[in-house]
Amino acid sequence: MSKEDLIIKAIKSVVDGDENTAMEVANSVIAEGINPLEIINEGFGQGMIKVGDLFANEEYSLPEVLFSADTMQKAIDLLTEHIPREAVKETLGTVVIGTVLGDIHDIGKNIVATMLEVYGFTVHDLGRDVPIENFIKKTQEVNADIIAASALMTTTMVSQKHLHEALQEAGIREKVKLMVGGAAVTQEWAEQIGADGYAEEVTKAVELAKEYVS
Repeated sequence: MSKEDLIIKAIKSVVDGDENTAMEVANSVIAEGINPLEIINEGFGQGMIKVGDLFANEEYSLPEVLFSADTMQKAIDLLTEHIPREAVKETLGTVVIGTVLGDIHDIGKNIVATMLEVYGFTVHDLGRDVPIENFIKKTQEVNADIIAASALMTTTMVSQKHLHEALQEAGIREKVKLMVGGAAVTQEWAEQIGADGYAEEVTKAVELAKEYVS
């Protein structure tokens, strides 16, 4: 099977949430000696972007997004083990990402973290229910370029504001871009709290991150 056919099949497998086909593609890529990065970026990654668009347009439900994300992740995990060391380019930048304190929802955050890695960022995922001090500590530890903070509930989005304030108090606000997102978050809220950007879905998050390090 040609590389082009594998790319098309990879995209469709993610859109369909078809794990068996995704793993078949991944194994074919390995067996045929094709650069895994090409299939990850042009195939599985593009498939997840399509899923994000379908979800944004209310054509896909949350369970369908989860199936697709899990399908993509398993294929990428397999392919990552076979990426030639010389094929790994210098990272675009370093991102610290997490769901804010009090919020245990991390599906969207997980998808964004995976896609940022696919597009060449070094990602430090702090998980969910993350205290502000953990964001600060990790940002300083890895000299992050970007912090991505997610909040899915109106009761927890205030933590994004507190994170901005904590970055100022730590004296590193000017050194890092703060990107916020999540179901409860809006562009107006991002501007109100002083964040650098707002991403309502995964494609926008990747675009913003690339813009910040360009």
